Amino acid sequence: MPATIPSDDRTAPRTARRLVPVMSPPVRRTVLTLHVVFSVGWLGLDLGLLTLGITALTTGDPELLRASYLAMDVFGDVLIVPVGLGALLTGVLLCLGTPWGFVRYRWVLIKLVTTLAAVIASLFALRPHIETAATAVSKALPAELPSLDLGGVDRVLVVAPSVALALYALNTVLSVFKPFGRTAYGRRRSARPDRVAGPRRAAVTPPSP
Repeated sequence: MPATIPSDDRTAPRTARRLVPVMSPPVRRTVLTLHVVFSVGWLGLDLGLLTLGITALTTGDPELLRASYLAMDVFGDVLIVPVGLGALLTGVLLCLGTPWGFVRYRWVLIKLVTTLAAVIASLFALRPHIETAATAVSKALPAELPSLDLGGVDRVLVVAPSVALALYALNTVLSVFKPFGRTAYGRRRSARPDRVAGPRRAAVTPPSP
């Protein structure tokens, strides 16, 4: 639950009163829940893509090869965009609506950058490779599948989900441990005289995103 400056405190500086998070507690909890759901869903999606990619790369069964890439194509068309964008947008809302901000804490900034990079890579690199593999196995005859040359796309479809999983694992660690402290901007913000001082300052603690 976000800590806010009590609304009945008439002595708090006007600037400090503006620091109250935009989101009310119920709204913040709702957005946080959605963020966790999208993030866990994204993690599971990439785990599924990795499993299918490894299966397609290593199997000797032509029909299992075809089915693996076609299943990846379904995941890519139906889930990658809404799940990835959902995780990114709910994360942005939490930054905007709580005292964590975008650039006040190093771990928040790292999470934002890695999530944005993962979304861009998923949309403009992973999906095209999945479509290439799915199109190739759809057009190939069963007898052609064992020797089908995808030009390295089959290996990309193992490496890309592996890298994505590593990024999501990093983001999970950052969310739990919140390392590295404040950025230089965050330290300047916290040192301003218009911040709440004394015992009240301890109460103005950012919520856990």
